[in-house]
Amino acid sequence: MPETPRTAGPSAIKRGLLSGAVAVGVAALMFTLGALNPPRPLGVGTDRLGPEQGETVADYLARAQDSLNGADSDEHWALVSFTTELAPAAIPAHSGGIRIGQVLHRVPIPRVQTPIVTVGVPAGDAVAIASATNAAWQLQTQLDRDEALGILDDRTLRATSVTISRLRAGCPCTVGLVIRGTLPQLRTLAATTNIRAVEALPADAVDGHFAVTPLLPEHTDTITPTPDDGPVPTQ
Repeated sequence: MPETPRTAGPSAIKRGLLSGAVAVGVAALMFTLGALNPPRPLGVGTDRLGPEQGETVADYLARAQDSLNGADSDEHWALVSFTTELAPAAIPAHSGGIRIGQVLHRVPIPRVQTPIVTVGVPAGDAVAIASATNAAWQLQTQLDRDEALGILDDRTLRATSVTISRLRAGCPCTVGLVIRGTLPQLRTLAATTNIRAVEALPADAVDGHFAVTPLLPEHTDTITPTPDDGPVPTQ
């Protein structure tokens, strides 16, 4: 005789209803927790260091000076801008002995746009000095990739190539430092020779969650894009 199909008993039905209720409850709990505790966005947040496009240099210098006011003893991330580009060996002497987190390099060529390269560094003078060479390697890697993809125009290729060559030669091309120190340390550094500006972020700013745009020595009036209509040197 054919086997009579088995039907779910009361216990099985109750277990099924209970499992469904639990699943719905877990989903509701996860939704509530997500609404109450949204994930923190990654990457650059609203904090930034450096002048904004269209801002006058005078306004930025005043804003940077104001950022150093305060009586707290916490450490702050800050951008150091120079009156002129520095050779790598001069970096330690212009840091005030404060911990350097990033070094910013840009090769100055009249009326030629060249890239700004930011190099993160661990503690120590030697790695800060070597950051120019590391910047050259970063650019070379990017150049090789862009050439392979066929997305590099001739002018950019030549400007980047001469930038790499000069960085490797130790040119005076350091345009800024991102450091971490107390407000008294930062105020002391801001008053030293060849320091054009020191701008500090609030003490709760998180490393890696703020943008950095250096104040270039050539900026004397208003922050605008540098012209790119001059001849590109061969080396």
